[in-house]
Amino acid sequence: MNPSPTLKGQAALVTGGDSGIGKGVALALAAAGAKVVVNFAHNQAAAEATVNEITAAGGETIAVQADVSQESEVKAMFAQMYAKYGTIDILINNAGLQKDSKFIDMTLEDWNTVIGINLTGQFLCAREAAREFIRRGVVDGLSRAAGKIICMSSVHEVIPWAGHVNYAASKGGISMFMKSIAQELAPHKIRVMGIGPGAIQTPINKAAWDTPEALNNLLTLIPYNRIGVPGDIGKLATWLASDEADYITGITIFMDGGMTLYPGFADNG
Repeated sequence: MNPSPTLKGQAALVTGGDSGIGKGVALALAAAGAKVVVNFAHNQAAAEATVNEITAAGGETIAVQADVSQESEVKAMFAQMYAKYGTIDILINNAGLQKDSKFIDMTLEDWNTVIGINLTGQFLCAREAAREFIRRGVVDGLSRAAGKIICMSSVHEVIPWAGHVNYAASKGGISMFMKSIAQELAPHKIRVMGIGPGAIQTPINKAAWDTPEALNNLLTLIPYNRIGVPGDIGKLATWLASDEADYITGITIFMDGGMTLYPGFADNG
């Protein structure tokens, strides 16, 4: 574990913490001293693997099942967290999925499923966390903020993405959701931020990087010429949740190797 934890004693919830970016963030928060609740929807074995990795390194963690699009399950998850750790200090709103198709072929079910997990899920979890942050207030010696909420977005909150309309719409919604609650909650000493990952090497986008041809094609969109890994996002989330970032709220930080720099214009368009 980190010999100088920056989040020691704080309780963190990572939705979708069983794999991909969520797992990378859960591992990083635990390494920084946080007690971590690893949320999962279906894959209990993957969540337990994340828990085992954290505990093997000396961290404190539990896995909790919940579908974040369901209000009753979110409330039950928070109740289980409070029973174990007493409160929450950090929420990582990470759970997300894709159900891709051409727009004219997209079903209402696929639209609602993606919006439900990616956007409504962030609303439900952030609302529960904010209620607890306001009830408890700032804890002297623990953190300068009463609570921190990090909304996992995507470069596609600003880059349109044909064939992925439901996903892009959910991420655009996250941007304004994050900014609006940041504005409302700041007087309570609650910080709300977004992270906008670019191409990160996770199972959700395996087809984009698991062959040399696919990876080379992907790298044409990334000026920094490498794909990201979950640990990159974990380091940023840990820093944003720490007091080192105490004056940051209401902004999305893109971590994308320059994907949002419109690399198609690099050679004069």
